[in-house]
Amino acid sequence: MIEALAVMRLETERLIIRPYIQSDLQESFELMQDPEVLTYMHMDVFSAEEYQGVFDWLISSYDIPFDEAFKYSFAIREKKSGAFIGWCGAGTLDFCPPDKELYYLIGRQYWGRGYAAEAASALAEYSFGVIGLDRLYAKADPRNTASAKVLGRLGFTLDRVLEGLTGDYADCNGEEMYVLSRKHWIRGVHQQ
Repeated sequence: MIEALAVMRLETERLIIRPYIQSDLQESFELMQDPEVLTYMHMDVFSAEEYQGVFDWLISSYDIPFDEAFKYSFAIREKKSGAFIGWCGAGTLDFCPPDKELYYLIGRQYWGRGYAAEAASALAEYSFGVIGLDRLYAKADPRNTASAKVLGRLGFTLDRVLEGLTGDYADCNGEEMYVLSRKHWIRGVHQQ
């Protein structure tokens, strides 16, 4: 594992964000079994075997250096209870390399508490400050108004509506693509 990731542990007022470890497998799998959580993700519920493969890939991705086509996903735990509440990550935008994206998913029972914004803010700070990215993108289904509000609160602005994507990415057509520059972030336009 890359040293910066091995010691990576982001703490916010209410959350701990860190690389996945094997003991996260079951709780992470359970989160991904909720079809309502996956509504805007263009994903189906995974079988246990399928998810084991995804989870193994998530952990193996920590060996990819920042300057390559990295994609790092992190577990989000509630500080007070220790509960696994979701995940977030940053990495190469699959359909538009070398652009980088920020993404997050929070379990339904934790919606409406500001956890998505808190986690995404910490990860944006890490992406700009430690990884050294100049720009982050985030996509959101236009029906997912809660996610659009999270992105706006962090200072992301609408860049474009995705169109013309084919193959594995055709489901993303119609999604809104937001952008946030490091310069904009440093100016402190984001709000907690």
